Amino acid sequence: MFTHSRKLRYLIAGGAGFVGTNLARRLLETGAMVDCVDNLSTGRKANVADLARYPNFNFIKLDIADTASCNRLLRRRYSHIYNLACPTGVPNIALLGEEMLMVSSVGTLNLLKVARRSKASYLFASTAEVYGDPEVFPQPESYVGKVDPVGPRSPYEEGKRFGEALTRFWGRKHNVDVRIVRIFNTYGPAMSPDDQRVIPQMLSRLIAGKPVPIYGDGAQTRTFLHVDDLVDGLMTVMENGANAEVYNIGGDTQISICELFDLAKMATGLAGRAEFANHFIADHRGRCPDTTKVRELGWRPCVSLVDGIRQSHRDLVASIQARAMAASGRPAKRLAEPHHASKSRAAEGFPALT
Repeated sequence: MFTHSRKLRYLIAGGAGFVGTNLARRLLETGAMVDCVDNLSTGRKANVADLARYPNFNFIKLDIADTASCNRLLRRRYSHIYNLACPTGVPNIALLGEEMLMVSSVGTLNLLKVARRSKASYLFASTAEVYGDPEVFPQPESYVGKVDPVGPRSPYEEGKRFGEALTRFWGRKHNVDVRIVRIFNTYGPAMSPDDQRVIPQMLSRLIAGKPVPIYGDGAQTRTFLHVDDLVDGLMTVMENGANAEVYNIGGDTQISICELFDLAKMATGLAGRAEFANHFIADHRGRCPDTTKVRELGWRPCVSLVDGIRQSHRDLVASIQARAMAASGRPAKRLAEPHHASKSRAAEGFPALT
């Protein structure tokens, strides 16, 4: 259980995005003051509207890669800074590759300056993509990866690798209290129905009765972590992690994309078919984190994959309904608050995958 004084002020860059929204809500519920900055290139206005009901929440539309705009933040004082700002999702690499590179470099530098000015603890959200197409399973933080610095995935991979290097260098040179977290595949509430990451894409197309694209043969494996568990991990690393250290956070059970598709249908009761296609970008055959370091801080994942998929399904249905009502011009009904996924590790008739 995390509790915070109302005197603490948190800055979350990328706070209108999927992970940022869930982290902001958790912090606000503990009584902390939260400033969210986002340029809304991929963040959602609906997420900001949801958070605005908290009196301690403040939204600032701002691009952290714009140094002149980001300098406004130097006038404020923060106790903690979470840098989650970056477009994500493999399909966005072709569309937003330059933004990925700039926000991970110039944007990271700008926020590190804010952290130094405020004497704030700073967390840089990196990604499993820094390991590239790994040859070591599971991947420990010491593994340097197998990456192509100019390959088709390089805007995201190399942007994050640069952001990590800059974060650690600045931490040591300027005595800023920094941490780095490498996030593996995560899913859960506050994802857009248009999100092209695998779980929301599967669920949105199943809900719509459309074929679900599976790229390649579907035998490639990933691990999946519910965002509630990720938020627990981010807060654990921020509070208890060592300065300038790197921590993996992710699920530790590998599942193929074909198996995930079958599980999504079973968990939701939705019918659908897969549509196999050639991958639109170089793919990685597998990825799995070694989470020993973060577990030594006391973190454990708690939400089963089945429970998480069911909860994500409910949340996406609510988002789709709200969008349809807005498009029709009818007043939006107040939808039930998204249910937090059950913390049980198993559900009747389904494997306990996390």
